[in-house]
Amino acid sequence: MNKGRVLCAMSGGVDSSVSAALLKEQGYSVIGAMMRFWPDHKRVDTFDTCCSPDAAYEARRVADQVGVPFYLLDYRKEFEENIMRPFVEEYAAGRTPNPCVNCNTKVKFDALIKKAKMLGCEYVATGHYVKRVDREDGTVEFHRGDDPRKDQTYFLWGTPRDAMKHILFPVGEMEKPKVRELAEHYGLITAKKPESQNICFVPSTIQEYLTDFIPQVQGYMVDIHTGEIVGEHLGTQYYTIGQKKGLNLYKSNVVRYVVHIDPENKIVWVGNYEDCHWTTLSASKVNYLLDIPDLPEDIEVQVRYRSQPVKARLLKATEDAFQLEFAEPQFAVAPGQSVVLYAGDRLLGGGIIDSRIPETPAVKYPKPKKVKPRKPKPQPQA
Repeated sequence: MNKGRVLCAMSGGVDSSVSAALLKEQGYSVIGAMMRFWPDHKRVDTFDTCCSPDAAYEARRVADQVGVPFYLLDYRKEFEENIMRPFVEEYAAGRTPNPCVNCNTKVKFDALIKKAKMLGCEYVATGHYVKRVDREDGTVEFHRGDDPRKDQTYFLWGTPRDAMKHILFPVGEMEKPKVRELAEHYGLITAKKPESQNICFVPSTIQEYLTDFIPQVQGYMVDIHTGEIVGEHLGTQYYTIGQKKGLNLYKSNVVRYVVHIDPENKIVWVGNYEDCHWTTLSASKVNYLLDIPDLPEDIEVQVRYRSQPVKARLLKATEDAFQLEFAEPQFAVAPGQSVVLYAGDRLLGGGIIDSRIPETPAVKYPKPKKVKPRKPKPQPQA
């Protein structure tokens, strides 16, 4: 029985490879597709772990093994406009972006679904570790994947609500070892392929990448308690909230953290560990996966992908923004990052962090002089 036509997004990795094989076995009419993001003259060491020419070759070979057609779709323009350019702009504005969220929201589950419809497909499938739950009333929910180490719902909060019923997650109810076992069972060439962890378009470190796009301008590291200048830097774009290492302060024996970033005045504010905790946040560019009146007041949230979910209370929610209060102060709440809402395992939506309470006051210092651009030493982020 043909269950419908599916466009399966294939990255050349084991998860999407197994997804294609499972869908074919389950009776779907499968079309394999890979989204091309890399430019004709890609930078050295970029797009190598995923979304690369080699990965496209492997995805095509897997499609041949599974016995489905395969297409390489050109999304270079969309990737440049929606992912790479905003990535640099956010760091220049003193914020910490998450390009993987933007990629899922604006490319994979927007542009790709439109392409699927053009090809006569009812569904788009991916290798995300997310569970799709179909309710009796016809509504679709996204829940955390069964492998807690691999759950990827954090990256999918921006999925257009009307697209949810058209998305399948074949490996969402499996753990990673089972997926690799199935890949071996199907004889797929990607069965032992290692996972990619880095940002695909960043060659080594984020700091090195940004050096080619944002001018280096000298500024000050300022203690938020005393207003004392405790160090200098070559650009606020090289820092993120909660960062402790690589600050190169005058008094290196004093432990300080980045608390606030002020690009306009070229100031990186630093303080102690307690100063890096916030009780309340506001988010914009929000997306809900249910009606606003149905949002529970008491929820769980994540402010970073690898952080544990924590209890919080929604203070206000509108179509454009929401405010919430944590049950306990949270460390390193960074503007530009995603705050994602949950009710148990169910994904409710999310938004982009705009501001936190308490705020840090702005103080103007003499305009710093420009210095000759040079690549900074790698500075580990929190």
